[in-house]
Amino acid sequence: MKVGRLISSASLCLAGWTLASSALAQAPVGLMQRLWTDPARKAWSGDVARPLRVTLWYPAVADATMEVLSAGPFALEPVAPGAAPAAGPARLPLLLLSHGTGGSALSMSWLARALAAQGYLVAGVDHHGNTGAEAEYRLEAFFVWWDRPRDLSAAIDRLLADPLWGPRIDAQRIGVVGFSLGGYTALAALGARLDPAALERFHRPCVQAQQCQLPPEIAARYPASDVSRLLREDPRLNAGLAQAGDDWRDPRIRAGLALAPVMGALMSPESLAAIRAPLHLIASQADDQAPPAMTVQPVAAAVPGATVQVLQDASHYSFLSPCNEFGRQRAAGICCDPPGRPREQLHRQLQAEALAFFSRTLAPR
Repeated sequence: MKVGRLISSASLCLAGWTLASSALAQAPVGLMQRLWTDPARKAWSGDVARPLRVTLWYPAVADATMEVLSAGPFALEPVAPGAAPAAGPARLPLLLLSHGTGGSALSMSWLARALAAQGYLVAGVDHHGNTGAEAEYRLEAFFVWWDRPRDLSAAIDRLLADPLWGPRIDAQRIGVVGFSLGGYTALAALGARLDPAALERFHRPCVQAQQCQLPPEIAARYPASDVSRLLREDPRLNAGLAQAGDDWRDPRIRAGLALAPVMGALMSPESLAAIRAPLHLIASQADDQAPPAMTVQPVAAAVPGATVQVLQDASHYSFLSPCNEFGRQRAAGICCDPPGRPREQLHRQLQAEALAFFSRTLAPR
């Protein structure tokens, strides 16, 4: 799912979009990006540091000029690009945001903006090689998922050291929210570890070029023979795969929300049982990519105190931002929702639930 650069547009087709009339839509929210690197790791191409692109949503000054933006197939909520941050409060809770397979931070703007309107600094990371925000995908990044929680930790490091944002962050109030593979990312940042034996069984069909089930975002791009050869012969990829069972927990992250998370059946029950941070899981019975029985239920059963909500009427892509006219015409697969409830209505419910969860779990100490 390619999501290109931000495009200012005054003529987006927003049929049925009622968010503009809500109080959240009127609250001034700024938007800016930081382009960092992580020198501790290499990019998938070339001998350069791993790129770290972070999109920030934050409470902006009251007179900020709001614009309606578009990103690829998605219509985004009104924001003020580059606006000055609001003067208060002195310190903001920080929420890391992890997108789904092949997506981008902007594809989750519906949630990021709502959280920022209520006083959070939301930092959405575009995961290198696995994001439509870059010019091309890298197949390796669709197998080495555990680079993603390391991205979140690197983003926290950079934000705390940032001259503008470091002094404004309450380092005792950091949470994480992720969708789909981003849901795995959130869980890994809280301490979930993959079971190497289960992962090997999961990857075996790809190694043998037999019935390899690649994510739909890249399935048409790579023949099974190329995938098999890469998994068998690429030394760097195999070095990355050897780290699958490592612990990527970041103790600075105090609470997590996972939307339609994947890979729950591949996680070590022992690592899940060791998670102590508050965790809320949301999935849908109508989701054919992340069915609850294979995703949230094994996690909820193992994590002490975890809460889970199973919806009935959301597809996997209902958790993405609403689509613009271009998206509805050219990306129907990610823009169509089950009948009965518009995506925007679902989003309002989930915004309220996310705000309630983080208000409770990241309350000032």
